[in-house]
Amino acid sequence: MIAFWIILTGALVAISCGLLGCYLILRKMSMVGDAISHAVLPGIVIAFLMSGNRDPVIMLIGAGGIGLLTTFIIEYFHTKANLQTDAAIGVTFTLLFAIGIILISVFAGKVDIDQDCVLYGEIAYVPIDLWILDSGMVMGPRPVYILSIILILVLLFIVLGYKQLTVTAFDPSFAAAIGISTTLWHYLLMGAVSLTTVASFESVGAILVVAFLIGPPATAYLLTEDLKKMMTITVILGICISVFGYWLAYWLNASIAGCMTVILGLFFLLAFIFAPKSGLFFKYFHRRTKHVIPV
Repeated sequence: MIAFWIILTGALVAISCGLLGCYLILRKMSMVGDAISHAVLPGIVIAFLMSGNRDPVIMLIGAGGIGLLTTFIIEYFHTKANLQTDAAIGVTFTLLFAIGIILISVFAGKVDIDQDCVLYGEIAYVPIDLWILDSGMVMGPRPVYILSIILILVLLFIVLGYKQLTVTAFDPSFAAAIGISTTLWHYLLMGAVSLTTVASFESVGAILVVAFLIGPPATAYLLTEDLKKMMTITVILGICISVFGYWLAYWLNASIAGCMTVILGLFFLLAFIFAPKSGLFFKYFHRRTKHVIPV
């Protein structure tokens, strides 16, 4: 049963992050998740200073608010200062992370309040983080319920906004011409990414969230140019990575998050070598075929 809960938790995070990650890959903003993982620190400190305690819900609200603010600042620097997206991400998360460190050193220097102790989780602890009713009834791991709700919200967001998200990702000029607000849908997507990543941090840790946000969509992108197929492959990859990663960790008695990330890297490497059209083998044989002189 422990294996089931851990694999299920990994799969829920992989599907939620992977589906949103497909749009981040297409928009060349794949490092937004990594930026949010650092930038939420001031939100955690401010939430603690205002509430006076380290309640996980309050910490998540503070982190989520700053995560959302991070995406706004990145877009503002990108559009108003004409910075490239990666430069805007780098400037934003280092600035906010530094502000968080200063807030800790000035106002909470004697409190153990860094991200590792109040926000970043460990997927191996999911089976013991139980939701227990006042009657004493055990409902199962609390993260599974939270992540299930997040997944439902992500699916609703993508289904209801599929046309707008797709058009603004592939051709912003055409989207503006037919009356779709590229700015509005950009902020809605970034808001969904922010809330999904922050909610997932507590359950599986920042490294695994960033890995799932980028790895499966990037691998799927090598295998197909069709967005729907890319999303389908991303979901399948996320489930396979959760299953194989867990059992690799069980076999090696090693970190579950680390083994899942290694399996993700292996899938990407296989796609990089054997993918049709973009794989190394295909390009090699294609070049040899072009250089054969017909007799």
